[in-house]
Amino acid sequence: MDPDAQAGQAPTVTDTPARHASSATGARAGHGPAATAVEVAPVERLAGAVAAAVESVIVGKREQVRLVLVALLTEGHVLIDDVPGVAKTLLVRTLAAALGLRFVRVQCTPDLLPADVTGSEVFDQRSATFEFRPGPVFANLVLADEVNRATPRTQSSFLEAMEERQVTVEGSSHPLPRPFLVLATQNPVELKGTFPLPEAQLDRFLLRLRMGYPSRDEETLMLGRFRADDPLAAVRPVAGGDELLAAQGVVREVHVAPPVEGYIVDLARATREAPDVALGASPRAALALMRAAQASAALAGRGYVLPDDVAGLAVPVLAHRLLLSRDAAAERRRPDDVVEALLAEVAAPVESPTGD
Repeated sequence: MDPDAQAGQAPTVTDTPARHASSATGARAGHGPAATAVEVAPVERLAGAVAAAVESVIVGKREQVRLVLVALLTEGHVLIDDVPGVAKTLLVRTLAAALGLRFVRVQCTPDLLPADVTGSEVFDQRSATFEFRPGPVFANLVLADEVNRATPRTQSSFLEAMEERQVTVEGSSHPLPRPFLVLATQNPVELKGTFPLPEAQLDRFLLRLRMGYPSRDEETLMLGRFRADDPLAAVRPVAGGDELLAAQGVVREVHVAPPVEGYIVDLARATREAPDVALGASPRAALALMRAAQASAALAGRGYVLPDDVAGLAVPVLAHRLLLSRDAAAERRRPDDVVEALLAEVAAPVESPTGD
């Protein structure tokens, strides 16, 4: 942790055309007026305990675990986009076990109905009234497994839950428990019998991550870890819902300097003006990037956001929200490539040694 963080002060930042200029040297150089930073030690402790529990099962996925923790601390939803067998579902199950939260898995198939997700009104013959029976979405962690196999009508049943934290059935609204996160998986290779998520649905996900294949050493370690027993059975809760909600409150207080806010807005606006992009990032995406950067700063032990927090999360937060132009798609460009290119072009702020 740098001296400014230990002093509880956020360094002053100004604009510069150089990306990643917010180095530790720059942070140490800031001597201008600074906002008092929030104490993030409780967030660090909670995240460290959860990460250790998850990594006792999941091998070699530290960055993916960090991204999921970012989502947890902002109560944001996660899209895990990768091929079968790379521990997508296991990551979510382990996370739920480490937090001691209510976890429900919804296996998405073409015959899944919206009422199978949200619940429905059931007639009670004894009282001669209709009674609401909650569906599986009334949990803290909801795994929508292979979400792109559900029909658009069923996919849309998650929309209100993800945005408003409630569901409406027969004209009555029912609040969901807090914390509430949807973690959805999909296979990007097998497209037969699938229904691609529309842009409105994708925009509800705070970030997208990919698990990737393990290295040879990691895969060997995995074989040894799972040879005799399932290590998931040994995971015990290290934190609860109240602690997580308190940590989320701390993260919302992490300081974001005006130049850093401007950097976030400039990145979002640059996606809308890029020639390879037909549909750029929404204002919701800019807000998501700020929230994610606040969580990243807290995980790093800082009560303030640096431009590197923003740049490091731009691809997982923004790329899945972009719709490329036909020419870019024909050239097989990826949204990730577009965001990376914009990061090299958009001016990033840097701490000012003079405080100006």
